[in-house]
This record gives sequence, C-alpha cells and structure tokens, in this order.
Amino acid sequence: MPAERLCAVIPAAGRGTRLGLGIPKIMVEIADGVTVWHVLHQRLRPYVEHVHVVMSPEGEGPFRALAADRIATGAVSVSVQDTPTGMGGAIFGAAPHWEAYGAILVVWGDQAGLSPDTVGRVAGAHEKGFTLPLVPMADPYVEYELDDDGTLLRVRQSREGDECRPGGLSDVGVFCLDTEGLREEWTRYLGEAAAGARTGEVNFLPFLPYLSAERNWPLTVVPVTDPDEARGVNTADDLEFARRAHLRWAR
Repeated sequence: MPAERLCAVIPAAGRGTRLGLGIPKIMVEIADGVTVWHVLHQRLRPYVEHVHVVMSPEGEGPFRALAADRIATGAVSVSVQDTPTGMGGAIFGAAPHWEAYGAILVVWGDQAGLSPDTVGRVAGAHEKGFTLPLVPMADPYVEYELDDDGTLLRVRQSREGDECRPGGLSDVGVFCLDTEGLREEWTRYLGEAAAGARTGEVNFLPFLPYLSAERNWPLTVVPVTDPDEARGVNTADDLEFARRAHLRWAR
C-alpha cells in the first residue's frame, strides 16, 4: 500500500430481513461471542488506519455497545443512514468521516467469508483510481464485464433483472477507491444515472463502470480464486455456511 492513509467504510444499515433474526447482519453471531463484525474487524485492522461503520437508526445503539472498546479508542466510528436508499447513499453520506484519508476500502457488512489474504493483496495493489478483487463464479449474482484493455464496461445485477453469464467475474464485497474527487464524481453520476429497474435505487455498483469507462479512472483488478469469498450472509443457509467456515479457520 502506498504511504496514503486508508480508511475502511462498512455500509451495514441493512435490516437483514431474509435472515429473520431482527438484528443487523453485521451483528449476527457465527460462533459463540464472535459476530460478523469481529471477523471483519480482524481482517481489516492490519491494513487500515480507521474503520467507519454506517448503521440504521435502530441498529446504531446495539452496534455501539458491541464495538464500544474500539469506538472508545477512536479506531472505529459510527454514523447513521436514516433512510435505506442503497449502498451509495450510505457510503457518500459518511463522506465527512473518510475524506481526510487517501483511499477508502469499502466492505459490505455481511462478508464473513472475506479472507485476510484478499484484504492484504487489495491494499498492496492499490495505487491510483480504484481496485477490485474479482472472482469467476459458476452462477454469478453480479457480473463485471471488462474489455480487452481492462476497462470496466458494465456491472450486470440480477437484483435489477440483468442476466449474468455463467463463469462471469463477480466481486467479493470489497472495493478500494481514491478519495480525491470521489464525492464530486458521485454527485456528477447522480445527475446522469438511471434508477435500477427493479429496486428504484441509484446503485453503487454501476458507478464503478462510470468511473472506468466515462471518467477514465485507472482500474486495478486483483484476481481471487475462491468463490466462497463472494458469499455474504443473506439467508439461513449462508449463515450456516459462514459458521462452518469459521470453525475451519479457528482450528
């Protein structure tokens, strides 16, 4: 990683309704006393100077209690996304907390399978523009389409009705971006972007091909080989998978 300072940003304001547990996914236990938050913080801590977490209004208090020791030292901060307008709204609504850093490492708040190796390789590879770890998936839920020159042309999203191709490249819920000019680019993008066909949201992921193909931001791709890293904790099956994986790591 260059000498620039790195801040992790974790959008975790989702309600986790599919899990049916009534708590934010980042607070779900995957072992006795070990939550998704503990796993993410352990993965991120060696590479970032600060961690900022974006919570829902009802999730803020419980999360502050969970992370009280880290918040007390100033190593972790928390803000609230009052209305669930999507990941972009969460990330850029928290801009005052990360703009002083050279780059942000955005990590979805349910990526319990994220490996420390991937975090380290992304932090080490990032130089300018933005950096994406991508993994081939047999049946991707999200697919990244690049041309032969490495320009990101499109992100296909199943949740918006796009058809993703078997074997296509998917993300692992991690995105590293320079902060210089980033909020201005998002504001410009909002003036041009169309809302998602199904969600009605202006999503964060299509912002990435906008940066690459239209704004000429340099893109570095970090290859990932294990598709399990792309699996977030969205369903009961995902949670059980994360718990089994944690048992293997803990041995």
